[in-house]
Amino acid sequence: MKTTRQWLEEYGESHQNPTNKLVHWICVPLIFFSVVGFFYGIRLPVLLGPNLPLNVAMILLVGVTIYYFTLSRPLSVGMALFSLICLILWQQIVAAGFTPWKVAAVLFVLAWIGQFWGHRVEGKKPSFFKDLQFLMIGPMWLMHFIYRKLGIGY
Repeated sequence: MKTTRQWLEEYGESHQNPTNKLVHWICVPLIFFSVVGFFYGIRLPVLLGPNLPLNVAMILLVGVTIYYFTLSRPLSVGMALFSLICLILWQQIVAAGFTPWKVAAVLFVLAWIGQFWGHRVEGKKPSFFKDLQFLMIGPMWLMHFIYRKLGIGY
């Protein structure tokens, strides 16, 4: 099993170009957010609070957090916080009357167009073509830069 450092270094190999890095800072969080949105709209018949039904996104994000926890306990905290922010934003989007899957679909398509353009600029294929786990490593790769900037070990 690869260590966190190995995953991050391997992911970083195809993300050296400054333009591609910038594109990733925008598009990777949007893709994560949009995927949460697709599943946020699938409500389950359980209320967690007033006007807060349990949804599939909440359950999946517990699994995602566990995955990140197996790689890095400190980074899993940051990813859990980002996941919580995504859930709160989707709650606000739904409360404003928008349909989650429609908003998520637009963001998802635009963000992936950006990602592929960034990799075209980079001249390297996206890492997930090699291993699908890199779809999960991308958000953590960005989080590790935030941790380094804040002087937090991971």
